[in-house]
Amino acid sequence: MAAWLQRPPAPPRTRGHQQARCAGHGLRFAFYGRTSTGRFQDPASSREWQRQNATRVISGRGGIVAEYFDVGYSRALAWHHRPQAAALLDAAADPDRGFDAVVIGEFERAFTTGQARSILAQLQAYGISTWLAEFNGPVDLTDATHQALLLLLGHQAEREILRARRRTTAAMCAQVRTQGRHLGGRPPYGYRMADAGPHPNPQHARWGRRLLRLDPDPETAPHVQWMFQQRLAALSTAGIARSLNALGMPPPSAHDPARNPHRSGTAWTLRTVAAILANPRYTGRQVWNRQHTDHRELRPGEKNSRPPGVKPSRAWNPREQWEVSPPGAHQALVSEATFVAAQHITALAVPDDANPQRYQLTGLVICGLCGRRAEGHWAHGRARYRCRHGYTSASDAQPHRMKTLYVREDQALAEAGGQLAHHLGTTRDAIPVSGVAGQLRGRGIAIVCTSISINLDTGPAQAGQDDPDAQDVADTGQLSLPGISIPQARPAIKNPQRDHPPKRE
Repeated sequence: MAAWLQRPPAPPRTRGHQQARCAGHGLRFAFYGRTSTGRFQDPASSREWQRQNATRVISGRGGIVAEYFDVGYSRALAWHHRPQAAALLDAAADPDRGFDAVVIGEFERAFTTGQARSILAQLQAYGISTWLAEFNGPVDLTDATHQALLLLLGHQAEREILRARRRTTAAMCAQVRTQGRHLGGRPPYGYRMADAGPHPNPQHARWGRRLLRLDPDPETAPHVQWMFQQRLAALSTAGIARSLNALGMPPPSAHDPARNPHRSGTAWTLRTVAAILANPRYTGRQVWNRQHTDHRELRPGEKNSRPPGVKPSRAWNPREQWEVSPPGAHQALVSEATFVAAQHITALAVPDDANPQRYQLTGLVICGLCGRRAEGHWAHGRARYRCRHGYTSASDAQPHRMKTLYVREDQALAEAGGQLAHHLGTTRDAIPVSGVAGQLRGRGIAIVCTSISINLDTGPAQAGQDDPDAQDVADTGQLSLPGISIPQARPAIKNPQRDHPPKRE
């Protein structure tokens, strides 16, 4: 037993052939490399310098007999999502593979945070060692120093991604803010791209690169100006869309199908018109960073941390985060005064000037038939609300559709004020009409309307239990208008803070 205990342990068993030097040739290496894109990088030169690094690491110890090189794949992708990396893993699992070890010319070309240790362990299970230029030889996963260095390199790769994002974003913000530069992308409807002179970087200018700017499109710019004129004339966005369709004007996706392959190009829609009327670039200013990409990463910079099935999404930034250039970045299609006036013709919640077309109950009026939020609708000199139950006025009406619901704002305020006073146990005079909307918003209460009833959605948790009249409220979640009954019972309609379906045009 003493002799056995002093004997060195046998080497662990591994799958496949044991690594052995071929007589006169050394180890057989498979080289792996990667480049992020084939459009903005030269794959040939990138492959060459990575292979040179790998050759220096294994000089005198063997030679490269197989090559796996991915072009156009991010390091954040898992190895089985990169074609050549996946092929390398498949070949490594074959006991009759033609190589003994893997060599990588640069850590960041192959791995990001958390990838290296799992891939190296997988290769080691196949009896394959991994050689890295940063280690100047093979990686030993049992060595504490090597483990620490792998962690350091992984965090450095993550830092490089985050730093590139921040620097690129900061540089683009500065270019818009100080130079009014066009930063790429499709030109807005009404504009086309025009030459703006040589690139300000002398080296880029010597390469022949030139700047681009927005220039009015003689065919579509008048359409944009006409839309703003109609909006100032109090025509709704849906009405503008109907008029454009009736006149046979091609929508943006039909006018420029090459830049809009993801759209059908069949007709103008309300949202298309609304987006044009809300775009401040028509004032001659360059505006950038109106939206951002939410990468949905649990650990910033590491795309592998994104939950399965979750994709990046675009989201609007607050207006104070927009980058706006000084006036004159390009020719304006409308004046700033016209643009600002068009923005005020909308459903704002709280009146703050003499503009009569304002709505106090925006977002608080809910259709009791379909559960959608009612939209502001100005008619006969009064603020009203309507629900078209999902139908759009940008297209012709469909037969047999549900009748549109109309509610006058003054009637809704009067009835809601009375019910709110009853709910709070106070007199009607204690709540002025001008304060009803604020009280409802502050308490998260919605107004549920049908053609024959106006009810407050107070929620069952808010209903009193001592008041005998409140027992029905606790059961239904609504306070009914006295003297009016609904023909058929309906489930309680939730208020806007409780996940109502969005208003549809």
